[in-house]
Amino acid sequence: MHAEHHLTSSAMLQDIVIGLSDGLTVPFALAAGLSGAVQSSGLIITAGLAEIVAGSIAMGLGGYLAGRTEVDHYSAEVAREHEEVRTVPDVERREVQELLAEMGLSPATQALAVKELTADSQQWVRFMMKYELGLEEPDPKQAPKSAVTIAGAYAVGGLIPLSAYFLTATPQAGLLWSGVITLVCLLVFGYFKSRLTGQAPVLGALKMAATGAAAAAAAFFVARLVSGGGH
Repeated sequence: MHAEHHLTSSAMLQDIVIGLSDGLTVPFALAAGLSGAVQSSGLIITAGLAEIVAGSIAMGLGGYLAGRTEVDHYSAEVAREHEEVRTVPDVERREVQELLAEMGLSPATQALAVKELTADSQQWVRFMMKYELGLEEPDPKQAPKSAVTIAGAYAVGGLIPLSAYFLTATPQAGLLWSGVITLVCLLVFGYFKSRLTGQAPVLGALKMAATGAAAAAAAFFVARLVSGGGH
């Protein structure tokens, strides 16, 4: 038996990846930046929690709007295809035949397939949506699911780097432990994310960790520079 291996990634998994990757990186960079400018862990925790709440809402809303836009776009294209099937059927039949020809069907088979496919307008439109426009019908319930999943993943990811500041006495100690915890999480997350997407796992882990480290370092030194310039 021939075993085929294909990448399968659910919409929920994609949403978790989106939310968690940003959640690990953005609050970490914010906390690192504040660590270079203030001497209060309480202030960093307050600002970090506020950013996580705002970021979760923004990311969730973005996921919802993206899902709704996909549904609205598909509905508009379906309506347009139905209109074209009704008003210019000969043109649409030629397009069906051209698509079948590109698939390698013989002229005789094309003629039979065109007759079968265009006998029912719903089937006809579904064929055109998939093979002419390359669009799959989206799940209308996916938008709110994406919003909740992305927002939740962002919040979980954001609390990971912030947790170190709850357990340490100074921002500097918090930054040290936050960096260690977050970089380990970024390495693990990047590794499994790359495996799921069919990329080199070790390289993906290093890229993810490097991105987080670069963002945090930039925020830290900019905050230190601005803070030092204000004295």
